[in-house]
Amino acid sequence: MSDRDQVYYDNVVIVRRPPLAWPGGHRVAFSIVVCAEYYELHPPDDAFIPPNVPGGFGRAPYPDVRAFSQREYGNRVGIFRVIEALDRYHIRPTVAADACIAAGYPYLIDQFQRRNWEIAAHGYSLTRVISNKMTEEQEREYIGNSLNAVERASGVKPGGWHGPEYGESERTPAILAELGVKYVLDWPNDEQPYLMNTPSGSMVSIPMALELDDVVIHYHRRVSLARWRQAISEALDQLQTDGVAAGRHLVLNVHPWLIGHPHRIGYLEEALADVCRRGNVWMATAGEIAAFYRSQQSSG
Repeated sequence: MSDRDQVYYDNVVIVRRPPLAWPGGHRVAFSIVVCAEYYELHPPDDAFIPPNVPGGFGRAPYPDVRAFSQREYGNRVGIFRVIEALDRYHIRPTVAADACIAAGYPYLIDQFQRRNWEIAAHGYSLTRVISNKMTEEQEREYIGNSLNAVERASGVKPGGWHGPEYGESERTPAILAELGVKYVLDWPNDEQPYLMNTPSGSMVSIPMALELDDVVIHYHRRVSLARWRQAISEALDQLQTDGVAAGRHLVLNVHPWLIGHPHRIGYLEEALADVCRRGNVWMATAGEIAAFYRSQQSSG
């Protein structure tokens, strides 16, 4: 079986697609995804935890207090700096909230709802990543329980999905579509939305800018946040140029446990100020981007 046999989308390169025009004639759609995620102190023995999850020491006979506490900082302190920054620039993000956050942090869910932030599902926890080690039945139950946890906490069925650590099995898109998910954020392979086709119908893939994910660029690749902030500006410059011919998008993934520290938050604020100063940028949630793209496909 080839890789293409397992992929859910058509292989149409960007220069051979019909032109994409964003609302108001904007050249670029810009969205922020804020990851609200929980690191279990005692994950189950059969949980899959990637060895490169930041902050941890890997599986060991002792509880990973350091990684647990690092993520707790994001939920106890860092998230509020991120909220303040987004409030200051009147930006409505998408929050990717996992089941543990939904059930265990009602105050955070309340803060998101008060601001009318969009909430997408983010799996069960950071320490339980989807993989082919799961059976189909286990994965379907995992995704269903994650969606239900967010719906119970927020009163709204989440339309979007971002797997912990971008994790999926080869079945995941089909199961997501079967369970009513409208868009997925795990495939960083484009600068436009596209349709993913499954036996249960299609859903929209919204590729995030993995190269600009704050954890990927700063924690893993050791790029300074000053350079990160500059790279976001450079990316927007280029996307606005490319967007003359066909609209592009930039979906930025940020993590409160990292960017919410007092020595880092200023770089996010500078990036947001730069975005807001620009013309031809449509500020949208991931769900709004997905819905607009879907409407264009339906009318095209």
